[in-house]
Order: sequence, then C-alpha cells, then structure tokens
Amino acid sequence: MEKLIQQILKFGVVGVVCFTIDFVITNAVAAILRTGLHMQTGAAALIGAFWGFVISVIINYLLSMKYVFERKEDMSRRREFIIFTILSLFGLALNEGIIKVSIDVIYENSAWLQSFIGPALVTAGAKIVATGIVMVYNFITRKIFLEKKD
Repeated sequence: MEKLIQQILKFGVVGVVCFTIDFVITNAVAAILRTGLHMQTGAAALIGAFWGFVISVIINYLLSMKYVFERKEDMSRRREFIIFTILSLFGLALNEGIIKVSIDVIYENSAWLQSFIGPALVTAGAKIVATGIVMVYNFITRKIFLEKKD
C-alpha cells in the first residue's frame, strides 16, 4: 500500500507539471484563435485543448515511464509508447468531450452563466474539470496496461 501511495504522489507531481504545460498551451492557443481569428469560444477551446494535450502527452510519457511506473521488461519501448499513445487518445476524446459539453451545451445555452463568466474563464474551468477526470482514467489505465506486475 505504501508503494501505491508513493506512486500516486509521483503521478501527481508529473501530472501537475504536465497539467501546467497543457493548461498554458490550451489557453494561449484558444486566446490567440478567439482574438486573432475571431473564432467562437467553443471551437477555439477545443483546438487549444488538442495542442495542449498532444504536447503534454509526450512529456507525460517521458516522465511517467522514468519516475512513476515500472516498465515491463518484455515490452519494447516502441510498443510501450504506442500503448501509451492509444490510451492517451481515449483520454483526449474524454477531455475534448467534457470541454465541448461544458462550453457548447452548458455555457452557450445559459445566459445566466454568460452574464458573469467570460470565454477565458469558462475555457479554463472546463479544462480543469476535464483534467481531473482524465487524470483518474490515465492512472488506472497506465497501471493496468503498462506497468510491470509484481
């Protein structure tokens, strides 16, 4: 149990680093698209989230497999990265779905929310909610499919 707690804490540190990278990229790209190209909030947020997620997945793979999970000795690094990427793509779909519902379904259809929450804040809030849910999914699936069994 102590090993699992330490592993969760390491995963949390890696997650904070990758979340920060993802969050900054998501919001920067969304802001550029909203202001520079006059794109709608929902579309800009989804594109920003995609790029933030892709870059953070690469960094997350490197950090997770070095510091968090014990590699399977019988699995090639190429196969490991492919599995990691496939699991991450499911996480990306979950991430994008949560952001889409949060903005395009809930926010865009609520004049009350729009009256006190602007596009930048709703994008950030949707990203935080999505990240929390995807983080749990990531830990469980990576532990099941990528970690060496004791």
